[in-house]
Amino acid sequence: MPSDLSPTARALRTLEILQNRPGTTAAEIAERLEVTDRAARRYIGILREAGIAVDSARGPHGGYRLQRGTRLPPVVFTQAEALVLVMAVLDGQPADDDLVGTALGKVIQALPESVGRQAAALREHAAAAPDRHSTRPDPATISALVAAVAIRRRVLVTYRSGAGQEWEAEVDPWAVVVRHGRWYLLCHSHRAAALRTYRVDRILAAQQTGHGFEPPDGLDPVATLEEHLGTGWSFATRVVFDAPPAEVAPWIRPPMGRLEPVGEGCVLTGSTNNPAMYAQEWLATVPFAFRVEGGPELRAAVAKLAARLTTALADRDDQTMA
Repeated sequence: MPSDLSPTARALRTLEILQNRPGTTAAEIAERLEVTDRAARRYIGILREAGIAVDSARGPHGGYRLQRGTRLPPVVFTQAEALVLVMAVLDGQPADDDLVGTALGKVIQALPESVGRQAAALREHAAAAPDRHSTRPDPATISALVAAVAIRRRVLVTYRSGAGQEWEAEVDPWAVVVRHGRWYLLCHSHRAAALRTYRVDRILAAQQTGHGFEPPDGLDPVATLEEHLGTGWSFATRVVFDAPPAEVAPWIRPPMGRLEPVGEGCVLTGSTNNPAMYAQEWLATVPFAFRVEGGPELRAAVAKLAARLTTALADRDDQTMA
């Protein structure tokens, strides 16, 4: 770092360090700024004099960090950062989507002319089609669930399944996880006395109760969600493959269920609320021979798909013969 930087410039550099690495010690700041520990503490003092709340803690896990809710100077984007941000928004949702579009417009408008020009052009001339399997939950529902997760408070949810069934359940909300373009609530359902993964976009209401809870020790929300996405739905599924698990596994999505070895092949056991989708969009893409042993709803969906494909092939043969 140039030695002719002013104390104010070094203080701003200190602020940047604390934003990126909360818990940084004076010695670490001094090393980054190429100054003494005493000078690093002086720059912390300059930030505090400017009204920026910087907390400090002693001990092996101590250091400096910005106080929660601290008002910081305006965020500055490079041109590359601005373009990547716009690309991420366009990739996730259409740019004209109400709240997303408004927020993105404010960000672009706040950018310097030299940086914002290309970001605005990208937004105007690029179009994105949203993932048809993604969903947009109510932000108020997300907020209520995340708040309950944070304070470990049981929630009464009103839920509507994909089949249109509606019920209420008290749940211990362990985590909110975004996976496969959808938002899920990973929880323990007292109604089912079991772990459940609820689609947040299907939660009609969420109200905190007066009961607390403790999540499982060592909980890995993403891994647990992946393991249980294919369980707890209305229609049971059981599909046997002739190929070994190592070959089949790359083609199996977590919501399809659990894949286990059976003899020289493997079996996929799970459940679904949409047998037609399970058959057409999931099973039909697996390039291995299989047989559907259960349940009856999935067998009917696969039979319907097979009949439709057979008819399509027969029509083609008839046209060739003619």
